[in-house]
Amino acid sequence: MIRRPRPTHGAALALLAVLGLAGCAGATAEADRDPAAGCGPSTARVESTDVVPVATNPPAGLPVTVTSADGTSVTVTDTSRILPVNLYGSIAEIVFSLGLGDRVVGRDTATTFPAAAHLPRVTPAGHDLSGEAILRLNPTVVIADDSIGPPEVLNQLRRSGIPVVLIDDEQTLTAVSRHIRAIAAALGVPAAGEALVGRVDADIAAARRTAPEGRPPRIAFLYLRGTAGVYLMAGKGAGSDEMIRAIGAVDAGTEIGLEKFRPLTSEGLINAAPDVILVMTEGLESVKGVDGLLAMPGVAQTPAGRDRRIVDMDDGILLNFGARTGLAISALAKAVYECGGNRP
Repeated sequence: MIRRPRPTHGAALALLAVLGLAGCAGATAEADRDPAAGCGPSTARVESTDVVPVATNPPAGLPVTVTSADGTSVTVTDTSRILPVNLYGSIAEIVFSLGLGDRVVGRDTATTFPAAAHLPRVTPAGHDLSGEAILRLNPTVVIADDSIGPPEVLNQLRRSGIPVVLIDDEQTLTAVSRHIRAIAAALGVPAAGEALVGRVDADIAAARRTAPEGRPPRIAFLYLRGTAGVYLMAGKGAGSDEMIRAIGAVDAGTEIGLEKFRPLTSEGLINAAPDVILVMTEGLESVKGVDGLLAMPGVAQTPAGRDRRIVDMDDGILLNFGARTGLAISALAKAVYECGGNRP
């Protein structure tokens, strides 16, 4: 989904020219500096806010029998009314990218791209499925994963005769192609699945080549929901660590031993010493923007806080790991290394 030239930061190049006059000592100092320094707050924006299908309504070879992630054998005979749902919005994104968007009858809260915006939500209370809302849509197949539930609703759908196919909910770059193939197989369009895998793999590979030389910046991902009083810092296995490493940076939470999401403390954040703080856009808005985040305990005492190096990204794509993952990596790299999408 993208091929960008190697980022070149005007201020960094100017500094290189000056330090070059100072000889080896200057060159060493430049190698040690944060290539993201000097950007200030920025927003990571993808090139396109909507999905781009690899095919136009590909014919489905049905019936198909697949093994759901829970070990259940599921036979799909009709894909005219598809309901793709999970916590991240990635399943719907993949279904639309396969060219089956016109068959989708509903969406989850995380599915926010324009092509799906008109669809009724089946998660009216947040991220829990409503059995009644789903049954009213009369889906012929439901594609989901363990990130969404409750399980009782999925079992209710199966008892009503609706095929429910679960895929694994691993949120990593290597899992993206596996998820695409599993979804394409369940919907009877394996050829479209292989075409999408080829495109996504190429996009991710191209995006990962955008990191500049020099010391990689330390990036801490904070999950913020100020209205609910939820403040978390991410570490190994949270998904954000995959995105951070993909742009050639260091995940600060992982470096201090955090796993998944842990309550944010000022001591932990200061010890992590991030050069950049990464947040979701709605999360940043929930704490009243950059100034509100900087007022939180410990934030201003980090290198990121002192330099106002806050990068935000749309909630529906940052940790999505769907068909636009390459776009997301490229947008994040641009915001970090090229000051792309600077906020005022």
